[in-house]
Amino acid sequence: MTAADALVPDDFHELTDALKYCVLLHDARTFEILWANRAACDLLGRNVDELRPLKAPDMSKNALQYSRELGHRWLGNAVDNGIGVTEWCYRSKSGEEILTEAIAIRVELAARTAIMVQFRDIAEEKAVRRDLFRTEHRLRTFLSELAEGIVVLDDTDHVVFASESAVRLLGEELRGADFAAYCRDGPVPAREGRYRLAAPGHEPLWYAATCQHIDIESDLRGRMLLFYDITDRVLAEERHRRDTQRLDHLARYNAMGDMAMAIAHEVSQPLAAAYNFVEGARGRLATRDESVAWGLDNAARQIDRARRILGSLRQYVGRLEQSEQLADLNAIVRDCAYFIELRAREHAVAVALDLAAGPLPVLCENVLIGQVVMNLAFNAVDETARLPLRERRVEITTRRAEDGSAELAVRDRGHGPPPDERVFDGGFTSKENGSGIGLALSHRIITRHGGRIDVGSNRPCGAVFSFRLPLAAAESP
Repeated sequence: MTAADALVPDDFHELTDALKYCVLLHDARTFEILWANRAACDLLGRNVDELRPLKAPDMSKNALQYSRELGHRWLGNAVDNGIGVTEWCYRSKSGEEILTEAIAIRVELAARTAIMVQFRDIAEEKAVRRDLFRTEHRLRTFLSELAEGIVVLDDTDHVVFASESAVRLLGEELRGADFAAYCRDGPVPAREGRYRLAAPGHEPLWYAATCQHIDIESDLRGRMLLFYDITDRVLAEERHRRDTQRLDHLARYNAMGDMAMAIAHEVSQPLAAAYNFVEGARGRLATRDESVAWGLDNAARQIDRARRILGSLRQYVGRLEQSEQLADLNAIVRDCAYFIELRAREHAVAVALDLAAGPLPVLCENVLIGQVVMNLAFNAVDETARLPLRERRVEITTRRAEDGSAELAVRDRGHGPPPDERVFDGGFTSKENGSGIGLALSHRIITRHGGRIDVGSNRPCGAVFSFRLPLAAAESP
C-alpha cells in the first residue's frame, strides 16, 4: 500500500459510523462516555453531546440487575481482564427499553486507556429463543405423555428414533434395536393394521399401527410407525364374539326345547288315539264287526297326523344353519305359526295373522329370527292367558315400514308394556317361573342382524313388541 492509499482518520470515522453494531467508548477510570458511533446514537435516540454527561441510571433500565454498581463492576472487569460480556438493558431517550448483548473490551489509546462497549439489540432474538424453548419443552412433554409410541426405522428396519412413550411401551433397549425382533406376526408393519409387538422374551400385546415415510432435512429419514395399545379392545372383541356364539347356541337349544315341549304334548294325543283305535279293532276281529275297518282307518289317520307333526319338526330343525341366507319374513312367520298355535290352544287364546301382501326379503339366519318370532308370540300368549276368555286375542302382523325395513309386530291385550326400561337386558320377566332370557336373546339376535327391537303400548290396552330388519335385494345371495 502506498502512502497515497493509506487510510486517514476520517476514513476510520466513516468506517465506525457504517457499523451495524452499536459502539460506546468509556473512560477506563471514570467510566464516562467519550464517544458513540452512529448506530448507538440512533438506537439510544441521542447524539454524542447528549450521551457524554449521562450516567448509568440515565440510560439503563430501572431494575436491580442494571444498577450503577453492577454496570461499573462489569466495566471494571473489562479493565482488569481485557474483556467483559453481559446482557444489559439500555433505555433510549423516548423511554424504550432495549435488551442487548454487550461486550466491553479494554483498548489502550495513545492518550488514555478506554473501554469500547459493543452491543446489539437481542430482544427479538431472545423472544424467539424463548418461544423455541417453550415449544421444545411442550413437544417433549407431549411426546412423553402420549399413549402412542413413535419409532423411525432405517432401510434395515433398525430404530433410529424412539419416543419416550415408545420406550415405555416396548422397553429401554428399543433405541438402535432391530425392530423385526419386536414383531411377533411376521415382517415389520408396512401398512396400517393390527400387530402383536413385544420386546424379546416378553408377552406380546396387540397394537394398532400406522406407517408413513418421513424425510426431515436429511436429519431424520425412514419409515415412521405410530402405534398404540389396543389389547383390551381386542380381548373385549374376542369375548363379545364368544358371547355371541354362546347366545346363538343357547337360542338354538331354546328353539329345540320349545319344539320338544310341543311335540311331547301334541304327538302323544294322536298316538294315544291310534293305540285306542287299534286295541278296539283287535277286540272286534273275533266278531267280524265292520267297525273294525272304521277303527283301523281312524288309527291310520292319527298316525299320519303324528307323521306330519314330526315331518314339520324335521323341516324346521333342518334349517338350524349358522350362515345367513335370503329369506321371506312372511315365510318365517308361517313356519312358526304351527308352534304358536299349539301354545295358544293350551290357553284358549285366539291368534290372528295379518301378513304383508308381498314378500319381505331379509338376509338372516332363519332359525334365529324364527326363535325371536316365537319368543314374542309365546310371551303375548302367556300374558293374554290371564284375561277373561273373550279378551284372549293375539295379533301378529308384518309390513314394509316407511324407512324401507321389514317390520313384525306382536300385539296383546294384557296389562300393557313393562315399566322397566331395561326390559331387554335379561333381568325382566312377568312370569312366575320366567328368567327374562328370551327377550335378552331376542334383542341380541335382532341387533346382530342390523335391526331394532322395541316395545310400546297397544290401544286401547296391552303391549306391542316389534322388531325391524333391513330389507334385502331379491338377488342377494
